[in-house]
Amino acid sequence: MALLTTVTSSIPGLLTHLVRVEDWVTAASLADFLGVTPRSVRSYVAALNARIPDGVVVESGAQGYRAAAAARAALREGSVEPGSPRDRLHQLVRRLLESEQPLDVHNTADEIFVSSATIEGDLARVRGLLGGSGLTLERQGSQVWLQGTEMAQRRLFSRLVHDQADMESLDFPALMRVLGEGAVGAEAYGRFKNDLVEALGGLGYFVNEYAIADVLMHVAIAADRIARGRPLAMGSGHLRDDEVAVGEVLDELALRHFGIRFGGGDREFLTTVVLSRVAAPRLDSVRELARQRVPPVVEQAVLDACAAAAAEFLIDLSGDDFTWRLILHVQNLSERVVGAAWSRNPLTRTLKASYPMIFEVAVYIANTLQERLGIPLVDEEIAYIAIHVGARLERNRTDDAPPTATIVCPGYHDLDSLLRSSVDRSLGQAIQVVRVVTRADPDWAALDSDLILTTIAPPRHSDRIITIPLFLTDADVERVHAAAMRVRRSRRLARLRTELEKYFARRSFVRDLDAASGEEAIIRRLGALLVTEGVIDDSYVERSVERERMSSTAFTESLAVPHALSMTATRTAIAVGMSDRPIPWGENRVLVVVMVAFSDSDRAAFQTVFEQLVEVFSERDRVQRLVHKGTDLPAFLDELVAVIDG
Repeated sequence: MALLTTVTSSIPGLLTHLVRVEDWVTAASLADFLGVTPRSVRSYVAALNARIPDGVVVESGAQGYRAAAAARAALREGSVEPGSPRDRLHQLVRRLLESEQPLDVHNTADEIFVSSATIEGDLARVRGLLGGSGLTLERQGSQVWLQGTEMAQRRLFSRLVHDQADMESLDFPALMRVLGEGAVGAEAYGRFKNDLVEALGGLGYFVNEYAIADVLMHVAIAADRIARGRPLAMGSGHLRDDEVAVGEVLDELALRHFGIRFGGGDREFLTTVVLSRVAAPRLDSVRELARQRVPPVVEQAVLDACAAAAAEFLIDLSGDDFTWRLILHVQNLSERVVGAAWSRNPLTRTLKASYPMIFEVAVYIANTLQERLGIPLVDEEIAYIAIHVGARLERNRTDDAPPTATIVCPGYHDLDSLLRSSVDRSLGQAIQVVRVVTRADPDWAALDSDLILTTIAPPRHSDRIITIPLFLTDADVERVHAAAMRVRRSRRLARLRTELEKYFARRSFVRDLDAASGEEAIIRRLGALLVTEGVIDDSYVERSVERERMSSTAFTESLAVPHALSMTATRTAIAVGMSDRPIPWGENRVLVVVMVAFSDSDRAAFQTVFEQLVEVFSERDRVQRLVHKGTDLPAFLDELVAVIDG
């Protein structure tokens, strides 16, 4: 007795309302409640009852309508809940994409149980969805249809899937909702994915699991359209050997799992999707492949962008592995841009919030590439560049050495050596053992390492002293790991305290930011304070606005850090603005805005301040405390130090 269908999902809460009222309700009252006409109410009731074999869920009478005895059970089994306006919009778009003939506005309204006026409103929203897709909505009288190529129609399908997934990683339920009834089930795509990953590995590729959902989406759309007799037109036919091999894999897997064959156009398109999004060549072939595929202008643009970023942020971005993988990635990116097919990155928010400095370097590189190659870059594509940058910096990381540790283990046979070996094996990357003390009465005051791991009771309690047994358990290892993380965090926060007190501009503190004024107005207000201080000029403010337009600087849910990409201030200074009301900033709503201006001589401090500032403001209760107690700059700094100290 399942009621969940495309039709009933468009019936907004009628049955739920009747069950709640538990009495007769007139057609006029229901029409007012639902925002439809009495005629639509009658259609809703008929549609609901038609779904119940030999029964009804809504009774009709002279007094109107009421829930029948079977209504509650039907709700439990079929979850007949209101469909959202977005669901109805997507249903309308699917009809337009799948119909061989123009749709009649009035007939469509009757079929999905809404008024013609509602359909007219939805058609206006459809036009908004079409921007950049290559499709237009044409109309003659009450007849409407989409005009554009098959590729453009598929681009719109992919846009619907991303919209259904609510900006998170793509999922099969969202895909199935967009493709509608008759689509191949999610199980088949799961098996297709597993076989594809295995086959690509056999061809010598690494597979980007973060982006493979995008590939499966395009495969699913292609399979569905081919099944409906709508393949892509023949491709160019000019494929490299590596492209031919991947195309053959895709065709064989489609036949095995979906019972279809990809034609030349679909095979060529999907091969490009695979090679530009998820199939990365192994190290020994990266350079050769890049030389074959990448135009000199792209190669040089990437080299120049990395050199400029390295000089600006005082970091090392050299190395063939990093350079050639990034060059190949940018070429793949440029190919995706041609098809207006951005790649979804589920790590975008995490990268932005947890590694703001790395993301900032990626923004700098992306800005240079945009200027040189004309490639507009969204946050999700910038995040992939950030992954490359982060991997390179992680290999070079020396400034964040692990905490030092002293082991105290009184001598007995070789137990101290066994314990040292156990610590090295279990905690070798988390701590650095600098000394082993085998005395039963060590000079505790002389043990100046970050941590002390002791098998005997210390004379006094200390956060840096951890008592451990001779033979480590998993719980002991976790306790030491936690202590090491506390040391690292304490180091970082100590650096932040020093830097912040040094750089805050005394007369650049605003307690009453206007939450409704908008991002650019706030940037200009804080920037004007720094201009008055003689720290920056007006051009720096404008470059900060431009930087904000490229990618939001709201690195946490509470904090925005606007700044220019170039560090050209006469001296380093920070302006602070706060608001009691949340300020819309990108996708977040912040309470604190910190505008930073760094001079060329202080750019090495950028990473310390930037990353640690974001960390302090990553917890909302801290932010509320700062906003509440930071009535002026001295009070704000006092509270900030208190927060840092814990």
